[in-house]
Amino acid sequence: MTISTQSPDRQRLIRALFEEYIEMYASRDQRLTTRFSKNFSGYTGSGDFLVKDLADWQNITRQDFSQVPERIRIEMLDLSLQDLDDEVVVATALFRIHLPVDGDMLAKEAARLVLIFRLEGEEWKIVHSGISIPYHRAEQGEVYPLKSLQERNSTLEALVEERTQALHTSEALYRQLTEDTRDVHWKTDRDLFITYINPADERLRGFKADEVVGHHVFELFTDEGVAAIKQLMEQRRRSELPPTPDGFVTFEAQHRCKDGSLLWGEVLSKPDLDEQGEIIGYHGITREVTRRKLLEAQVNLLAFRDTLTHLPNRRLLEDRLTQAMSSSNRSNCYGALVFLDMDNFKPLNDTHGHSVGDLLLIEVANRLKACVREADTVARFGGDEFVVLLCDLSGDKRDATAQAGRIAEKIRISLSTPYLLSLTIEHHCTASIGVALFKGREASEEHVIDSADSAMYQAKEHGRNTIRFCE
Repeated sequence: MTISTQSPDRQRLIRALFEEYIEMYASRDQRLTTRFSKNFSGYTGSGDFLVKDLADWQNITRQDFSQVPERIRIEMLDLSLQDLDDEVVVATALFRIHLPVDGDMLAKEAARLVLIFRLEGEEWKIVHSGISIPYHRAEQGEVYPLKSLQERNSTLEALVEERTQALHTSEALYRQLTEDTRDVHWKTDRDLFITYINPADERLRGFKADEVVGHHVFELFTDEGVAAIKQLMEQRRRSELPPTPDGFVTFEAQHRCKDGSLLWGEVLSKPDLDEQGEIIGYHGITREVTRRKLLEAQVNLLAFRDTLTHLPNRRLLEDRLTQAMSSSNRSNCYGALVFLDMDNFKPLNDTHGHSVGDLLLIEVANRLKACVREADTVARFGGDEFVVLLCDLSGDKRDATAQAGRIAEKIRISLSTPYLLSLTIEHHCTASIGVALFKGREASEEHVIDSADSAMYQAKEHGRNTIRFCE
């Protein structure tokens, strides 16, 4: 047996198509008439002309079956499978035909059958069929027109050659369209090992195709990108929704480059399905979106972050507070808002200028972040005012108050340590701190903020560098 295919899966596909045809023909199964394409052409078993009308061919097939209604036996001698492109395959077989009649005339010589299959929509259809058996022409009413098929065999070969050349031209055009594009076209098997990637990936990431093909697709991404993809796959698995034939999944992930740099890619992925709807692979397109991601990050920074300290601004703090109050409502645990204002900050600006004042604010932000947990939020409220949002404190108010007090005291001590702002400028500064506890949605976000702010002013009135809780 001769095989020329791209993968074992394609070999199995072409073999299955051919064996289905042989079984249906040998068993005289009338369903075979539905397997032919609307654009079918073929040489008949009892005529000397090329049939191009599907209905005519279906009638000829039914006539063949009616002349020999019993099952025939096919003795296979050789089989060649050719994968011309993704949508056209050819099966060429050499075999002997054993009819259920006295004698074994046809079995003395080998018959040659050529079947061309084409993928039309989601189904493989037969677009050409030709059989050659080296016997004289059959008499009127006989089943197999041997001489006619022999004379037309060269015509069939020319037709196959012509169509093969047309397919090669089509394949060259396809490669031109995919390999000259800026987008990366790729294919994987069902286990996500890459089977094809176009030259755009080398231009984009620096890897040659032979450095990528055969490797797992996860090697393209950073660890964060792999984690995001696994999460997406798990979500789709849990949804128990079957993949749709025309449904692309779109996601963004960071990709690794050969020189060690990173870039962002938008990935459009689509599963390849077999006839049973099972996933046998994936294909898709990746396009670079690094510039867009940078612009999005800049927009996010301007909208939700303080440009000096990069801390969350008031807008983002209010959103985090809303989330914290909802979480508190579910957990029945207290949270706390710590509002603080730097004492004696204005004299620093007046004496040394705003650039030195900015250095102090940056150092305050760093010290505040060092005093709290990762789950807590440190925000710059405006000017020299900062807010710390504490989450998941005790469910007991007394214990929660003690927890918030310890953190506030830690902040007070940290912020009162002298600041070395340059080789010649050392500044001593303290903070007045106000604390307001909240639990669930017993009060509004605005009320909690106002309460902490009011407590902070009480701390200033009591000598500064101190802590006051909202009464």
